[in-house]
Amino acid sequence: MMTMQENVAGLEHKFCRLGDQVKITDGTGIEGYASLFGVPDQGGDIVEPGAYRASLKALRESGRRVKMLWQHDPAQPIGIWDEVRETERGLYVKGRILTDVERGREAAALIGAGAIDGLSIGYRTKKAHKDGKGRRLLAELELWEVSLVTFPMLPQARVGAKGDTPEVEALRELAGVFETARRMLARD
Repeated sequence: MMTMQENVAGLEHKFCRLGDQVKITDGTGIEGYASLFGVPDQGGDIVEPGAYRASLKALRESGRRVKMLWQHDPAQPIGIWDEVRETERGLYVKGRILTDVERGREAAALIGAGAIDGLSIGYRTKKAHKDGKGRRLLAELELWEVSLVTFPMLPQARVGAKGDTPEVEALRELAGVFETARRMLARD
């Protein structure tokens, strides 16, 4: 699905379902993984370890930050990512939703109610190649933003709503596995 913002800015988006990867603290704090290495998303792309390294270094050196947006809309920043770094597992983010901003209050309420539970990265591909199965392996990405979104693409990247039980989280994760398998079978 191509949006006008993608046409104008030339950014790609990678959606993530954040099951146990992301924690919500006090209704406004968020921390966890916005992207996982080696895990194919529903479009078949796989982010390789080290893909964000150069981008994060350039951002640090220039004093700029990765933006926290609402649904990839550059006109709607809703918070601050205080920490964005690569680990062995993927792209770790830690930040806070700003409830002084109207959309931030709405986002916090929607996350708390379980209506919004996805994260998505906005980036430009700098280096990529195909594997033997035709999947795109993303080797270097220029990271611009991490958004709170309604529909994530990577089943393992969802925000857990306050009060979710382990059983609810397990069911969400299982649903993600089934959805990924269904999509993979539909392509074959």
